[in-house]
Amino acid sequence: MRGEDFTADRLLALYDRVADSEDAIPRLRRFVLDLAVRGKLVEHDPSDEPAAELLKRIAKEKARLVKAGEIKEAKPISFIGEPVTPAPMGWMVVPLGEVINRHLGGGTPSKNDHSYWGGDIRWASVKDVGKAKYVDDTIDRITEKGLENSASNLVPAGNLIVVTRMGLGQLSINRVPVAINQDLRALFLSPFVDIDFVYNFFLTYGMEGTGLTVKGIKIEELLGIAFPLPPLAEQRRIVAKVDELMALCDRLEAARAGREGVRDRLTAATLARLTAAETDAETFPTHVRFALQSLPTLTTRPDQIKTLRQTILNLAVRGKLVAQDPTDEPAAELLKRIEKERAARLAGGRAQLMNELEAVAEHEQDFYLPKEWRWTRLGTVIKLWNGFAFKSADFKTTGIPVIRIGDLSDGEVKLSSSVHVSSDVAASVSDEVWIPEDALLLAMSGATTGKTAFNRTGKKLLLNQRVGRIDCFSMNVNFIRFFFETIIARNLSISLGTAIPNLSTKQIYETAIPLPPLAEQHRIVARVDALMALCDQLEASLTAATTTRSRLLESLLHEALNGAVA
Repeated sequence: MRGEDFTADRLLALYDRVADSEDAIPRLRRFVLDLAVRGKLVEHDPSDEPAAELLKRIAKEKARLVKAGEIKEAKPISFIGEPVTPAPMGWMVVPLGEVINRHLGGGTPSKNDHSYWGGDIRWASVKDVGKAKYVDDTIDRITEKGLENSASNLVPAGNLIVVTRMGLGQLSINRVPVAINQDLRALFLSPFVDIDFVYNFFLTYGMEGTGLTVKGIKIEELLGIAFPLPPLAEQRRIVAKVDELMALCDRLEAARAGREGVRDRLTAATLARLTAAETDAETFPTHVRFALQSLPTLTTRPDQIKTLRQTILNLAVRGKLVAQDPTDEPAAELLKRIEKERAARLAGGRAQLMNELEAVAEHEQDFYLPKEWRWTRLGTVIKLWNGFAFKSADFKTTGIPVIRIGDLSDGEVKLSSSVHVSSDVAASVSDEVWIPEDALLLAMSGATTGKTAFNRTGKKLLLNQRVGRIDCFSMNVNFIRFFFETIIARNLSISLGTAIPNLSTKQIYETAIPLPPLAEQHRIVARVDALMALCDQLEASLTAATTTRSRLLESLLHEALNGAVA
């Protein structure tokens, strides 16, 4: 900008060029604030009282307050950091402390004395400041007794409250009197500066390169921040313009959220139709064609690919992903072979299996199966081995890796943060605790309950407690993995329903699973792998497009900030 206001029309014109970028509106907000504190948002008026004269009035008012005993005489203030750009004509760059008459810290009443808490005095902490521009209430309250017997101080309404620890850079204006704790600082500004202008300045202030740490800022450092001081009249024009443009950003953000919400709902409805129980073999091709035609338009963000992946898996385990072949051995015959294999393993002492499982009742059958599929229970087609409770004292940085829940990531075992045990400890555990190559593992507790991962490390590993190893009977293990991925939410809800978030072997064995013919399982796995590869490509292209849009946004904002965009 060169001497004229940055209008709403100019902001809209800029937004039109960057609207496809996911972070366009937050970046535009920051852009507006950057213009504000650089003197590029509103026209300069040569008739305004210059900042140099304003600074004299500020100093005169401070001297009056010192003489009246209302504030202490301030120590000399040194700059911390440098201004981003030279001050515009009529402005001055001064230490922030020059425009602050006084500042006040706080404290916390003893938590051990209940008479200090639950009173009528609002007591602010980092939980209350920085979440919004204004503080109108606080989570906690204290009593007069608590205020009197602590380092907390009561801050009158209409002041800046800044977080100086555990959240540096956050601030709010209190519209009601509040007491503050030790992580906050109240700044009492000179009446000759606009509090909203100072608030906006803080929103743009970056701590990088100042030597300040995210752990906290000393009051001397806070007071030494380089502050751009415009004439008071211009401060007020800037604040009004910021408010106008931020309101416009609010409307743009609401409109964008509305569009994205509609797009997400359309995507969800399109994909849900494919897996709906009432979708039969006759209507399915129609729904697939509609989905294939719609998804390129509806799918614009990398995060939307997750829903597409889940839909593919849901179609896979419902028999809707590949054609059925009447020459395949039916699932009923496959079950007979599985029963023989289970019996042979049991007779050979290789596996202690679950007692006889009940048939899957009709109310447990979540969807209709193709003709030659059958409902059965997981305990019929898999054997689950539980891990060993290794002692933490046995863990070392080298040796034989022990796989814990945190080592299951993105469908594979990752050894980057695994613990180890010595060969002697490993030799003391049973063979069932060892994890062979390509074994499928299952998280059985915590926030990742139900997640699966293959051991493709090329190493034999050991199984820690709450991680299960899945062996299959005459099944394609990848089909089992796909099924587990479709019931993660169910398994997690079951585990969270217990006192300790755990999924038991019994719960897993009793889970109903749709069983396809073995030959069809192989075709399903091949089709899923091919479609997931396409999802990878789509996700990569969307990510690349997002990066390109972000770079374009960065370039346009840089040009606009430096006056190159008209």
